[in-house]
Amino acid sequence: MARELKLPLPSADKVFADVISSQEERDDAKREKVMEIPLTAIDPFPNHPFLVKNDEAMQNMTESIKTFGIQTPAIVRQKDDGRYELISGHRRKMASEIAGKSELPCIVRQLDDIQAVVSMIDSNLQRETILPSEKAKSYKMRLDAMNKQGKRTDLTSRPVGGKSESADILGEQTGESGRQIHRYIRLNELIPQILEMVDNSVIRDKNILQIAMRPAVELSYIPAKQQKVLLEEMLANDNTPSHDQAIKMRKIADNGQLDNNVIQYIMQEMKPNQAEQFRMPRERLSRYFSPEASMQKIEETIIRALETLRQRERTRSGEAR
Repeated sequence: MARELKLPLPSADKVFADVISSQEERDDAKREKVMEIPLTAIDPFPNHPFLVKNDEAMQNMTESIKTFGIQTPAIVRQKDDGRYELISGHRRKMASEIAGKSELPCIVRQLDDIQAVVSMIDSNLQRETILPSEKAKSYKMRLDAMNKQGKRTDLTSRPVGGKSESADILGEQTGESGRQIHRYIRLNELIPQILEMVDNSVIRDKNILQIAMRPAVELSYIPAKQQKVLLEEMLANDNTPSHDQAIKMRKIADNGQLDNNVIQYIMQEMKPNQAEQFRMPRERLSRYFSPEASMQKIEETIIRALETLRQRERTRSGEAR
């Protein structure tokens, strides 16, 4: 027959000490710590919308890491397979790899999928310079996360000017209007080559093709097939459409009548701020210039050649007298 064993009760002091000790252990377990994690065990965030390039800024960061190490730990979360997913610190990770480091100081944070997206986007939006393509992708990811939390994000098809509670909320967080948030999200509908031209408008290099935000948004409503035709026209003539031209193309595309000939005709129209220009198809110049030559370089070379030719004609005319 089973008997109930009566064990001596612990003292009140011991019970209190055990409770305090257990609480301290639980608090310590929740407290975030910096851990040195092997770079090979850290994976990038899926579909990370921010560019990580080995540019001059990256080289400066690499030299800083070589000299001073990582000053601000990256943020990661642990995955089911035991590896780590990078939330914040993609540039620091790349710079550490270039610097020859084997580990990255990280804070391991407990985040679900939605929290991870929100944290990743918000931490990167604090950067000083953000390209339009980065905003386009990150805003969409952020609003998709908000949608999973029960907020409306019907932004990819609604016309500009419609209402969206989630876009307004995100606008308050980022300093943009809800309308502007929607404009950025529309850029995701551009083919990559045209989206890159929108990024070029931030770089402000006159030697590369650029498209401003407003015409780019209008072009985003044109089917990808017609966008590719427009891209060929832009590259061939080293020219991009104005806002009015983009609106005209969108309206014609809405009626299903935007074809190669219409695109070419619209692109040949004189813009309001343009004086009459002499135009020559780039194909006729291909035997004299490499495909990489910019239109500014071609123009400068032609002008110098014409000046040399005129000087020779003047010399010959003087000799004839």
